[in-house]
Amino acid sequence: MEFREFLHTLRVWDVALPSFDPDAAPAAPLPLFQAWLVHAAGAGQAEPHTMSLATVDEAGRPDIRTLMLHDADDAGWHFASHSTSAKGRQLAARPVAALGFYWPAVGRQVRVRGAVTPAGEAASQDDLHARSTGALAAALVGRMSEVLAEYRELEDASEAAWRQAEADPLAPVPTWTRYVLEPTEVEFFQGDARRRHVRLRYRRDGAGWVRELLWP
Repeated sequence: MEFREFLHTLRVWDVALPSFDPDAAPAAPLPLFQAWLVHAAGAGQAEPHTMSLATVDEAGRPDIRTLMLHDADDAGWHFASHSTSAKGRQLAARPVAALGFYWPAVGRQVRVRGAVTPAGEAASQDDLHARSTGALAAALVGRMSEVLAEYRELEDASEAAWRQAEADPLAPVPTWTRYVLEPTEVEFFQGDARRRHVRLRYRRDGAGWVRELLWP
């Protein structure tokens, strides 16, 4: 079977999809996002807190990767990385980004766009030390996105970092940075088996939000 034919055999949303009444949506996107993520987790969606982060480099070329959401509150959507990583350098040069969440267990997506700012050194270190020993060890290894000559080099660095993380759970990692995306647009997508998808976009308007439906 050719690959294209194989793709045509695949199906999506072979489950009962939840309903979504946009007229009943709250005035701001944050409560709806939090409710949707919790609902997706309850419906069995694996890792509902993972998301795609899209940035652009100095030349305007897009880049994307998957990482973990650390929080979503009145300040914005939070994530973290090394300031020296590819994403960190890109955000320093062009401090805007987009996030994408996809929860196929319930046929839902959420897209978020906005400006990104570092949360500061204290918040960044608190973020790191609230996580697991493995997360601290990985951060101590550092060198994210640099060329790796051979895998053994990573194994050795990781072993040393694990020993350090276990011996000093509060070891500082100066390049570790918590970022906050302050949204200007948040779109909620509810899939429909007959392709009559519901798309509700929140668009920032001064201190408030404008809600508008979009054609699928």
